[in-house]
Amino acid sequence: MQVQKQSHLSQFELLCQATQEQQQELTSISVIQQAVAGKISLDTYIAFLTQAYHHVKHTVPLLMLAGSKISEKDEWLRTAMAEYIEEEIGHEKWILNDIEACGGDKQKISESEAGFATELMVAYAYDSITRINPLCFLGMVHVLEGTSVQLATHAANSIKESLSLPNKAFTYLISHGDLDIEHQKFFEDLVNRLSSSQLDVVIKYCKRFYHLYGEIFRGLPTGEQVGA
Repeated sequence: MQVQKQSHLSQFELLCQATQEQQQELTSISVIQQAVAGKISLDTYIAFLTQAYHHVKHTVPLLMLAGSKISEKDEWLRTAMAEYIEEEIGHEKWILNDIEACGGDKQKISESEAGFATELMVAYAYDSITRINPLCFLGMVHVLEGTSVQLATHAANSIKESLSLPNKAFTYLISHGDLDIEHQKFFEDLVNRLSSSQLDVVIKYCKRFYHLYGEIFRGLPTGEQVGA
């Protein structure tokens, strides 16, 4: 279903408006609310980082796949994907280091299997890029980047204070929070260059990735920090 276009809104604003309901459903998930309030346990935080590792390690391969599927007439978009790749290389290693700073076994985590919800989201990303449209991946980017900018820094500060963890346990969250606003602006400018039909694809799959990403959080252990 196509989104009703409003001339006074940019393409990016239309994307945010059209997916606002799904975004609110995600941020209302209890474990996210607990994290922002600093009321999650260490086990929950490590479980979150573990699943983040298992999907973030696919970001560069997904970007490479999406870039390879983009038409020559959209060379500017392929170039943008290449810029994203440069930005995203190695982020999964940051997560493993965060896990180690929390007292977790990063080697064990790196050899573990992803949770089913994480596996499902990653598999759907590969499938939708290959089978449907490479622009589907931009829906996933908006969900992950947009949610991070909105919540990550706030959650990191709350969790750090409540669990008395060092700064080096929050490399991933903080780097994807307020400090990543410039990266989000890059995405916004990219979306504003899309055609209306291309935007419709991004909106449709953004809604689906909000649901899939939400299932990852719903599957995390929800025990609050003792005494919180």
